[in-house]
Amino acid sequence: MAVLEKGSPRRQSRSIIEWLNDERVRSVLYQAIVAIAVIAVARYLFVNTSENLQARGMSSGFDFLSGTAGFSIAWTVLPYEAGDSYFRVYLVGIVNTLIVSLVAIVFATLLGFIMGIMRLSKNWLISKIAAWYVEILRNTPLLLQILFWFLAVFSLLPPPRGSFGLLDMFFLNNRGFYMPAPVPGAGFDYTMIAILLAIAATYAVAVWAKKRQMATGQQFHTFWVGLGILFGLPILVFLATGSPLSFDFAALKGFNFQGGVSVPPAFCALLLALMIYHSAFMAEAVRAGILSVSHGQTEAAYSLGLRPGMTLRLVIIPQAMRAVVPPMISNWMNVVKNSSLAIAIGYPDLVAVYMQTSLNQSGHAIEIVAMVMLFYMSVSLTISMALNYYNKLVQLKER
Repeated sequence: MAVLEKGSPRRQSRSIIEWLNDERVRSVLYQAIVAIAVIAVARYLFVNTSENLQARGMSSGFDFLSGTAGFSIAWTVLPYEAGDSYFRVYLVGIVNTLIVSLVAIVFATLLGFIMGIMRLSKNWLISKIAAWYVEILRNTPLLLQILFWFLAVFSLLPPPRGSFGLLDMFFLNNRGFYMPAPVPGAGFDYTMIAILLAIAATYAVAVWAKKRQMATGQQFHTFWVGLGILFGLPILVFLATGSPLSFDFAALKGFNFQGGVSVPPAFCALLLALMIYHSAFMAEAVRAGILSVSHGQTEAAYSLGLRPGMTLRLVIIPQAMRAVVPPMISNWMNVVKNSSLAIAIGYPDLVAVYMQTSLNQSGHAIEIVAMVMLFYMSVSLTISMALNYYNKLVQLKER
């Protein structure tokens, strides 16, 4: 049998093959090849785009962000005036998008849980109402639902003089929803600090009560104690500092309401459409999660003397969350992304004020589209990371 010499070509080729067959080496090599290919493609696109822009006499870069945006925005939360910079327009669009998305996420999740539990009810009428709610809404395009709420509901409301009122503080008409505007005074900061301390104390009590129950089996009235801390401490501080908060109430003056906080019909229509549409998908996720929990868990809870409500809250829902969280991640991300349909009814979200009006004025299409994509990607990744972290906490741990 021939023995290969140390420096022979055949021995070198065999050592190279053995080196390439190493799993760790191949993993690094493949990743390096993919990274080089991605960088090469990105460089080609960047150079090609820059050359085309220069050939057409179009400017590029982000210098336009400091330029003046010569248009007004119908409704903003951040202070804005016509003549502010394009970067200010970008921030206004982000805040308008986040407000409607976050409120829609909260109410869609709560309504979805209610509908998902109702669909599993033993009452025939309740379960059928929930079933029709889910099937009709999730099989109807969201854009049509947004147009329905805007054109068939809020546009047909009475004018300001015929507004629907509640307690002479809340008013609803075809120009929007009006409510009192809080006006904090000197010393209200102490109340805000008390609210943060109350939230931290309530969380600490909940953690302590859970550990105590696991150790002794004795239950603690966490809900009522937490409710007392959450509202009691801020109220005491608020009264002790002289109630440093007043309200500016909306009042009808002339042909419209003045004062208070006004929310345009486009915001209300978009919020209701997002909330109701995505609650139907959330309801199905909740129903599937509850059905994934073995019925033996319910029977075991009943045998220990737990009532149906406590069984659902303490036994079924915590285990169902392991199956509910993954689809809930997609549902929450879809709420944020689908809020871009607000452009159909004129709500000034990020797409409307930045990707449409600002793009038409400045002409920086690539930069503006990239910034809008970066915003939606950042929000989606943040939601995904937060819920994935929670999902790891509720997953079963092997011992």
